[in-house]
Amino acid sequence: MPADLNWNKGDKNNKEAPHFEPPNFIKGSNGTGVIIVAILVLFVFLFRPWIVINEGEVGILSTTGKFSKEPLYPGLHFYLPLVQKVIVVDTKVHMITYKRSVEAGSMPDRYGTIKVYPPINVLDSRGLPITVELSVSYRLNPKEAAYVIKTYGLNWEDKIINPIVRDVVRNVIGKYPAEELPVKRNEIATKIETQIREQLNKIPKHPVIFESFQLRDIILPPRIKAQIERVQIAKQEAERAKYEVLKAKQEAEKKAAIAKGIAEAKIIEAKGRADAKLIEANATARANRLIANSLTNELLKLKQIEVQKEFNKALKSNPNTKIFLTPGGVVPNLWMNVEDSKKAISSKGE
Repeated sequence: MPADLNWNKGDKNNKEAPHFEPPNFIKGSNGTGVIIVAILVLFVFLFRPWIVINEGEVGILSTTGKFSKEPLYPGLHFYLPLVQKVIVVDTKVHMITYKRSVEAGSMPDRYGTIKVYPPINVLDSRGLPITVELSVSYRLNPKEAAYVIKTYGLNWEDKIINPIVRDVVRNVIGKYPAEELPVKRNEIATKIETQIREQLNKIPKHPVIFESFQLRDIILPPRIKAQIERVQIAKQEAERAKYEVLKAKQEAEKKAAIAKGIAEAKIIEAKGRADAKLIEANATARANRLIANSLTNELLKLKQIEVQKEFNKALKSNPNTKIFLTPGGVVPNLWMNVEDSKKAISSKGE
């Protein structure tokens, strides 16, 4: 049995706990090692010389007040407490909303990525007060996080985004009269977005990345709003009257076109009938000419011979028939029964 675990075996009733001796490196240093280990453990748990950077964040390492140019990207990082510290900066998309009232769901979030400011009051080209509601989305450039915090501080949004947005909105809206703002809303929104992007790109090192812009509402003075409504009503009435006139004109043109079509159809039909008669007459005349041209003297004599032959046959069968020849010997010849003629004469004498 080891000496440092020697029990007093002679006395079975001795209940004294066993005696443990410290390790040699502690015995040799008179307890200094224990103190050093305890201090190290206490230092680690008190100061925690490490940090975890999450996605959507970057860390800025500060050594005795001087920022490191390169940011600390997501992951585990160690640093020296009391000499160094790490500033965590959010690089997710942020939004500033300018509006009159706070609606449900538009309150600033606990991460500070959504801010709600009062609407922007501007003057139109004639000096009339206009209120504009809009939203701007942006995010911090991770590569320039140290430059932004060093130059503008942790409230860099109020020093970069807010002034640019307000100046651009005032410059753009101030070039339009109030009456044109609702009509040219899309044009105005495009100009505001373009100029905000241009102003942000002019900043050295491009510290902010512009994401999107939304023109929420343009609030006009009540007098201007009522005037615009009257103009809109007058335009609608004019458009309605114009539509009615156009509709009546189209109906008249439709009826005229139908009447013209019917007349043209009748003309075409009559012309068709006339053309048909003309064609028929031309055909008949042509046929007659062909027949006349085909009647030669020889053919006529042949026809006379054939007719005379038929008459000769008739005389043989009826010898009392009296024949009358037309002047010139035209065919056919006419004949009459002699007996019938006598009966007719005797009846007149009686």
